[in-house]
Amino acid sequence: MPLPSYGVLAGQLYRHFRDDPDHQGRWFHVNLEVDAPSGRFHCAVDVDSHKSNVGVRWKVLTLSPLELGPAAALAPGYHDLAAAPGSGALDYLRHPFLVDHAGVVFQRRPPSWLQELLELLGSHPWQVGSYEDATAALEPILVEGRRVLVFGEPFTDDDQGRQGMHNIHQNQGDPAGSQWWDENGIWQDGATLTERPDGRYDVFLNAFSTQAGHTDDDGHPVA
Repeated sequence: MPLPSYGVLAGQLYRHFRDDPDHQGRWFHVNLEVDAPSGRFHCAVDVDSHKSNVGVRWKVLTLSPLELGPAAALAPGYHDLAAAPGSGALDYLRHPFLVDHAGVVFQRRPPSWLQELLELLGSHPWQVGSYEDATAALEPILVEGRRVLVFGEPFTDDDQGRQGMHNIHQNQGDPAGSQWWDENGIWQDGATLTERPDGRYDVFLNAFSTQAGHTDDDGHPVA
């Protein structure tokens, strides 16, 4: 069964901050506060845990509004999205402008000359590293005051009534036996996007090393 709900929040970035480090093995997040007509949203972007051996993968790329699709034109606020191509939903493994066409996963950052060549050829390979590496890749695009699009699952903090977004990461490919197996699904991946002055969007995609890079129509891993 896929996520209970999925959509995108369009708004203006108020600020961002990191979780306070701890020694309990908790998942580590970069937190965004996003202003929208209904109030300020708290968006928790998973960039792994400083004590976890699960690992994190990420990529950063830039898309034009046309390449991004319908979500680029949405008004400020939260919008439900159908888990289907053409709705504005994202799928790391199926969206034509998000797929890594080279099919390469680097265990470390590739040399700058190779990175430039891959980008020239339209390939956006995954990077692999620690939560600190992933955080360092995300934070440069988090410019206060910019329009942002945050894809994931909406939630409400029952204690404080605070609106928010979570599951801002790949939401498919989790292995059988994991606690997230039942939430696997296609066209429901999370992501963080910020609009540049030229109208294009900087895009941060993030996934866990346990998640498969090939999935079936239910979002479950395939060999």
